[in-house]
Amino acid sequence: MTDDATGMRERAVALVSGGLDSVVSLALADRELEVRLVLFCNYGQRALDRERASVVDVAGYYGLPFQEVDVSWLRDLSPEGMRKTLPGDDDSALPSGDGSGPGGLVSLDSVWIPNRNGLFLNIAAAFAERYGCSTVVTGFNREEAVEFPDNSSGFVDAVNRGLSFSTRNGVRVVSYTLDMSKREILEAGGDAGVPFGTIWSCYRAGAHMCGDCASCRRLRSALESLPRDRRPQIEFEE
Repeated sequence: MTDDATGMRERAVALVSGGLDSVVSLALADRELEVRLVLFCNYGQRALDRERASVVDVAGYYGLPFQEVDVSWLRDLSPEGMRKTLPGDDDSALPSGDGSGPGGLVSLDSVWIPNRNGLFLNIAAAFAERYGCSTVVTGFNREEAVEFPDNSSGFVDAVNRGLSFSTRNGVRVVSYTLDMSKREILEAGGDAGVPFGTIWSCYRAGAHMCGDCASCRRLRSALESLPRDRRPQIEFEE
């Protein structure tokens, strides 16, 4: 993607959580854009340490600078099971399951963090404007958009309308995975040579991804739908 006026590649800030979608979106963006910064948000999440390590590794793999933003006050607004575990916390609070079916709404309530993506995209847009970047790259997908409206194309369009007023250079948000299913994201990542061993798509913070939380179940289901010779090596708890 090039700037029509200069013929140079557009500059971008990549907002990366360490999960499958944002890592693959970064990999695809790196082919078209000049990514100047990988941005990671510390919002007091349960998997903070594992997510941070993942993003540091991904940034290193692509030779990009890493920066962490502290919004850890958001922990106090998050459901108990999504908060970074502190002494005395109940480590069993995070529900398992895929969030679908009759209990889906309860599961969603247990993992929903108020305005998280809206906050993160506006933070990333501030960095983008300051560093002369026109684009913020993030990772959304059409499967999760069914339950999470802040993963949808309508959300991206609405954010971009707001940024046209709040940034002087008209920063816009793009997600290279926006219209993909989890399976399609895995396939695109495989074609792009994504280092799948670095990703962390789990709500928990164990030695390996738990395989049982809603995020892990979506990933496992997508992996199992691929032919065996197309499945990347991703480890879960036994």
